[in-house]
Amino acid sequence: MKATLTTCPYCGTGCNLYLLGDERGQLYGVEPVAGHPVSRGQLCLKGWNAHAFVAHPERLTHPLLRRQGKLRPCDWETALDLVHCRLAAIAERHGPDSLMFLASAKASNEENYLLMKLARAGFGTNNVDHCARLCHSSTVFGLAETLGSGAMTNSLNCFERTDLVLVIGSNTTEQHPLIGSRILQARQRGAGLIVIDGRTIRLARHADLHLRPQNGTDVALLCGMMRQILADGLEDRAFIAARCENFAAFEASLRDYTPERVAAITGVPAQQLVDAARRFACADKAMIVFAMGITQHSHGVDNVRALSNLALLTGNIGRPGTGLNPLRGQNNVQGACDMGALPDVYSGYQKVSDPAAREKFSAAWGVPLPDRPGLMATHAMEAAAAGRVRGMLIMGENPLLSEANQGLVRQALQKLEFLAVIDIFPTETAQLADVVLPAACYAERDGSFTSTERRVQRGRQAIAPPGEARADWQILCALLGRCGVPAGYAGPGEIMAEIAALTPSYAGISYPRLEGTGLQWPCPDAEHPGTPILHVGRCSRGKARFSPVAYRPAVETPDADYPFLLNTGRTGVHWHTGSMTRRSHLLDREEREPYVEIHPADAARYQLEERRPVRISSRRGSIEARTRITDRVPAGQLFIPFHFVEGAANALTNNALDPESGIPEFKVCAVRLQPC
Repeated sequence: MKATLTTCPYCGTGCNLYLLGDERGQLYGVEPVAGHPVSRGQLCLKGWNAHAFVAHPERLTHPLLRRQGKLRPCDWETALDLVHCRLAAIAERHGPDSLMFLASAKASNEENYLLMKLARAGFGTNNVDHCARLCHSSTVFGLAETLGSGAMTNSLNCFERTDLVLVIGSNTTEQHPLIGSRILQARQRGAGLIVIDGRTIRLARHADLHLRPQNGTDVALLCGMMRQILADGLEDRAFIAARCENFAAFEASLRDYTPERVAAITGVPAQQLVDAARRFACADKAMIVFAMGITQHSHGVDNVRALSNLALLTGNIGRPGTGLNPLRGQNNVQGACDMGALPDVYSGYQKVSDPAAREKFSAAWGVPLPDRPGLMATHAMEAAAAGRVRGMLIMGENPLLSEANQGLVRQALQKLEFLAVIDIFPTETAQLADVVLPAACYAERDGSFTSTERRVQRGRQAIAPPGEARADWQILCALLGRCGVPAGYAGPGEIMAEIAALTPSYAGISYPRLEGTGLQWPCPDAEHPGTPILHVGRCSRGKARFSPVAYRPAVETPDADYPFLLNTGRTGVHWHTGSMTRRSHLLDREEREPYVEIHPADAARYQLEERRPVRISSRRGSIEARTRITDRVPAGQLFIPFHFVEGAANALTNNALDPESGIPEFKVCAVRLQPC
C-alpha cells in the first residue's frame, strides 16, 4: 500500500487526506490525517470518496479534435498547434480582446498563475477570469473596499475562542461540513448562535435565534440590526474612533431602518430583529460566517459591505474569535484569485492599471502588457453571444451548467469561432469545443492550493495520469512556448518560486516551506511564520471604512405569471456541476436526480404528492424535477440544486448582474410550477 498526503479536491475548507494506492498504481481508498490543523483526523462524505471518480471510464485520455461535427482523437502536437494557431489568428484579425480565458478554482495556484500569464503575456489581453465571478466576487470587492483585503479575516481555529457565531447565507453543515462541526462544537462549549437564512437549514435547529428573511432583503435586515445597536448604545465607540472612518455618513444612512419598516420588507418580526441585534452586539467576540446566500445577488457587494459595517460597528475585527469569514466553495477559489486569474489584477491583487505593477510583470515575462482591465466572465458570455468575443480557452470549468441563464451561455459558446477546453471529463461545455485537451486530475499531479482561511498547502501526485493526459501546467507551458514566452519550468516548485518573486503576499512561500501543514498568507519573507488573523492593530487599507448601503429589491420578484421565488444551491453529497461527484458511485447513489423543494401548503394548493414530476419555468427556460415536500423552504419559495444537467437549475436563473462585481442573481428569480 502507498499512502500519499494531499489536499482534498472539493470545498475550500482545506482538509488534508491520504490517497491509498496499490502496487498497480490504482487508488482504492482514502484516510484522514490525524495531526492536520484543519481536518483533525476527520473527513466529510465527499472527502471519504475523493478517490472514487479518478479511474472513472469516462476520463479523457487523448486530445480530441472536432472533425465533420464529431470530436475525434488526435495527437498532442496537432492539438496544441491548432489551439495556438486559431487563437492567435483571431487575435490578429479582431484584436487580443476578442479572446477570453477562463481559469479554474479546481486547478492549482501554479496552473492559475500560468493561465493568467498565457492570457496576458502570450496573447496580450486581460480577458481572464474564473468562477469566483459566480461565487465570491462580491466578497472580494466589498471587503477590499472596507478593509483593504478581500479574504477571510480570521482562521478556523478562531471558532474555539468565539462567544457568538452569526451564520448568514451559508448552509455550513452541508457545504463545509468540517467547518459546520466547528460551529457545533462552539455551540456545545456555550457560544451563542444566530442563523439568518430563509430555509430551515440544519444549523438552525441548534441556534438561539433563526431569522427567516425573504431572499434578497439582507441589506434591509442588517441595516435594521445596526440601527438598533446604535439606538441601544451598544456600538464600540472606542474601536470606531481609533480604527474607522466615514462613521457619520454611515450612521445617517441607517435612520429609516426602523424595526417595523424592516419587518415589512423582510418578513422578520421586529422583536426578532431587536433580539438578534442585541445578542450580536453584547458578545465580546463575535464571528460572522457567510457564503453565497449573501454574495449571489444583484446587490451582493452591498450585502458584503453591510456585514463589514456590522463587524466594524461592534469592534469585531482584528482579534481572535471575531472577524468576517467568507467560506469559499471550491478548494482553490481563494488561490485562483490570489494568482491573478481576474481581469483587473496580477497575482497578489496588483492592479494591471498600476504602471509600476505592469512594469514589474512586463520585465519578468519579457513582453509588453495591456493596461486596461479585461472582461469579467459573465460579461464575456454576453460579449460572445453578441459576437464581440470570438475565441475562448476554458480550463477545468463547466460554464454551461454553472452560469446563470443557460440559454444565453449556450448561445455564446456556440457562436464562438473557436473553443478549446482543458478538462478531465467530457463535460457539457467540452462537448461544444473544437479541441479538448485531456488533463491530469488532482491525484495525478503536483501543485499547491489555498484554502478559505488563506492556508497555502501542497497537493501531491499519487498515481500516473490515464492514457496521454497531462498536468494542466504542462499543457499551459506548451502553449506559452508556442507564443514565444519562455516557460521551461522543471516543475510546479519552480513556478511557485516565480510567483513568490513577483507577489508580496506569497514572497515567503516556497515548496520546502510547504512540506508541513502550510502557511497562511500574507507571508512576506522566508522567515515569516504566516498570518492567522488579518487587520490586527490596523487594517490592510489603514483605517477601516464604513460604507453606507441602501436596500434595493431583487431585479425579478414573483408576480401573477411567475408566482414562486426560486432559490438555488447545492446538496450535501454533490459538488458544483457534478462532473466528479456524479461519477463517484456512492455519492451518486445518494442523490441521483433533480428535485425541487416545495412547502407543504403550496404542494396542497397544487395537489402535488411527494416525488411527483413537475415542470418549473421562468422567463428564460423550463425544466422538470421531482417534488420534495418540506417546510425547509418558506411558503411561496422553491429550492432547486444546480448539479443536474437533466434538470439544470441555471436554465431558469436570472443573469441580472451586480453592477460592481458582475455576479449573477442566482438566489432570486420568479418561476411558475405545473404538474407534468
